[in-house]
Amino acid sequence: MNMSQKISRRDFSKLLLTGATSASLGLFGTPSRAFGASKRVVVIGGGFGGAAAAKYLRKLDPSIAVTLVEPKAVFHTCPFSNWVLAGLRTMNDISQTYTVLKNKYQVNVIADSAVAIDSTRSTVKLKNGMVLSYDRLIVSPGIDFKWDAVPGHSEALANTRIPHAYQAGPQTTLLLNQLQSMRNGGKVIICPPANPFRCPPGPYERASLIAHYLKAKKPLSKILILDPKDKFSKQGLFKQGWEKLYPGMIEWRSGVTGGKVVKIDGTTMTVTTEFGEEKGDVINLIPPQKAGKIAFEAGLTDASGWCPVNPVSFESTIHPGIHVIGDSSIAGVMPKSGYAASSQGKVAAAAIVRLLQGKVPASPSLVNTCYSLIGTDYAISVAGVYKLTADGVVEIPGSGGLTPMNADADQLREEASFAVGWYNNIVHDTWG
Repeated sequence: MNMSQKISRRDFSKLLLTGATSASLGLFGTPSRAFGASKRVVVIGGGFGGAAAAKYLRKLDPSIAVTLVEPKAVFHTCPFSNWVLAGLRTMNDISQTYTVLKNKYQVNVIADSAVAIDSTRSTVKLKNGMVLSYDRLIVSPGIDFKWDAVPGHSEALANTRIPHAYQAGPQTTLLLNQLQSMRNGGKVIICPPANPFRCPPGPYERASLIAHYLKAKKPLSKILILDPKDKFSKQGLFKQGWEKLYPGMIEWRSGVTGGKVVKIDGTTMTVTTEFGEEKGDVINLIPPQKAGKIAFEAGLTDASGWCPVNPVSFESTIHPGIHVIGDSSIAGVMPKSGYAASSQGKVAAAAIVRLLQGKVPASPSLVNTCYSLIGTDYAISVAGVYKLTADGVVEIPGSGGLTPMNADADQLREEASFAVGWYNNIVHDTWG
């Protein structure tokens, strides 16, 4: 679907890159005046969702005391981490800190981990023993992994020989070092998980940008994608880009053609599928996923492993007073992405402000947009606007857009430029 059939792609991108990073911004209006005694909101997790929620709570009502609990002093974003693997960015380029949230917005940032939530007493216990009380709690813990889903795999193996690199930071560096050490003519095996998982286009952008690096540095090498799925996000656009930029370098095998991984051996660097064995010089296995650990321990998940919420406010349908945003939440058709998490964080912030004032939250709109780089001057994107219906969160008909198939070089180059602007805008809006 060509975005120009709905609204101009350029106009939509300008909207996204000039600060209107969520359709829910229309709900915010101007910050309210202080009202009575200070209310306390605790936010667990300082990623795109948690950091945006903390910032916008303070912007919307400065009388609310906001505490953000995040163990990392420096947060590395998963968006653009694939660019690091291609040598197009450094780890420093994807590093975000909480200085602006602390100094400009007076968010109380605690560098620690939440280890327990008592929904009856409305408290959060931290690893250091501190107990925080709250009037409302936001949980934005990102993802955790199902380590035992693939026989032979483990967290220890991921941290040493077979990185997932789906939580940016040391994992990104480990995979980067392996690629740089690999022989010319080696094989990189990428094993994406089944749906749902964080950033659906991520493994395929990764294959693209690893191919970009290998083409320049180790041109005899190959990439094999072993996928349990029979289709993937932006599939036609990715395959078109691979054929144009990296002919013969990337092979994708679907589930029905032998892509499902049934066992892995980190000692022999062997991946076993239903159709046989494949040896890799570098193996990037991305395990199946579930909601972050604290969400499980607090009883916020259902049988799916994710957290059901009321999409008007992202308040848990299991534990009232607790709002779950970002990758851990069940948000209808919205994908699990950094941009979606940021949008949800703002919606939750606006809803909490109204709830603390004794008002009913307004029905929000939500936005997601996602850029994927295939080459330095070749990017593709998808975007959508979502609303609430009796069936939950659905995409507004005619609001979505996808880079058109067979886009010309100027369009693809423009998309790559927009991708940089998109990233700069969202990290500035989230962390300042």
